[in-house]
Amino acid sequence: MFGFKRVVIADFERALLWKNQQLTRVLNPGVYQYFDPLGRVRISKHDITEPELNDARADFLAKTKSALLAPYFDIVEIGDTEVGLVYKDGKLSNVLAPGARKLYWLGLTDVDVERQDISEDYFVPETVLKRVTRPREAGLLEAFQTALYVVEVPDTAVGLLSVNGKFEKVLAPGVYGYWTFNRRISVDIVDMRLQSMEVSGQEILSRDKVSLRANLSATYQVTDAAKLRAQIAKPDEYLYRELQFGLRQVIGTRTLEEILSDKGDLDGAISTYIKSKVTDYGMKVSGVGIKDIILPGDMKSILNQVVEAEKAAQANVIKRREETSATRSLLNTAKLMDEHPTLMRLKELEALEKVTDKIDRLTVFGGLDGVLNDTIRIAAKTP
Repeated sequence: MFGFKRVVIADFERALLWKNQQLTRVLNPGVYQYFDPLGRVRISKHDITEPELNDARADFLAKTKSALLAPYFDIVEIGDTEVGLVYKDGKLSNVLAPGARKLYWLGLTDVDVERQDISEDYFVPETVLKRVTRPREAGLLEAFQTALYVVEVPDTAVGLLSVNGKFEKVLAPGVYGYWTFNRRISVDIVDMRLQSMEVSGQEILSRDKVSLRANLSATYQVTDAAKLRAQIAKPDEYLYRELQFGLRQVIGTRTLEEILSDKGDLDGAISTYIKSKVTDYGMKVSGVGIKDIILPGDMKSILNQVVEAEKAAQANVIKRREETSATRSLLNTAKLMDEHPTLMRLKELEALEKVTDKIDRLTVFGGLDGVLNDTIRIAAKTP
């Protein structure tokens, strides 16, 4: 019939009746007819299997029509310093920001909102954090991602927590979550393990004006992350620069001979210098060593010649020492033979033995004495 309209509301639906743009009634499941020849009545249906009222004017309605809506909705208002954890049938499903107003249909889904004051305590409870970060709760993480700051501190590091640009505390290894409403959260991860640093290709002049290229290696460790962060903006750059300065100071104040003669002394001097520069800033340098000292090509040739000359001189000294020792030994032998004739006869027999080794045939006249006397006489006449 003209001017009459028929509306059916299903069991899983509720409807809002608007007349002349004014909310006048909430419709339960059933069949409704109304006369509206001028089109001044509008009915908006809502599926209550999704308990939150999906309407752009929900916040306005919660504020202005609370008396009309109270029998049908759970009206939730979150304070300016609170967050609301929304549980649907006992399961965490969403988070409400400070100042939020929400309307939840009564009856089908049991909705409970747990409030947490974040004016001072902005730490996310561990039970909530575990549920949000659980892999099977991927959809839940998406709902919370704009409200949470989650950080994992490895077991080899510490975290430096800052709130609104102000350092708050040092975090031990673990997983942490913070509400980001009304504040800005950041965590810097600082590795506490032993680390190494290389300072390579440093061109340096020694005290006697020899150009050298040196490579340095150092091992260091952060001992106080909070002190380091408070006093040094870029710790790695600071340490690298101080190692450079230490290397240049040690090499630049020594001659080439001093540099090449005692490398351990150089390492010790650099270590002393660098420790005095970093100890008060929460760092510890446990080892410093010069890996390489590279000379120019012409300087290498000169040094090789010097080394060769030194070795030749040492060899000559050793040779003269051995000749002197041999001469002294011959003199002592001669004195013994002069004092002991028997020893002289033994030496003569040794000489005869050597001679007979080179003769195929020997005829003896006058016995052994004749052989000895004639052999010595023959040897004496031989030019």
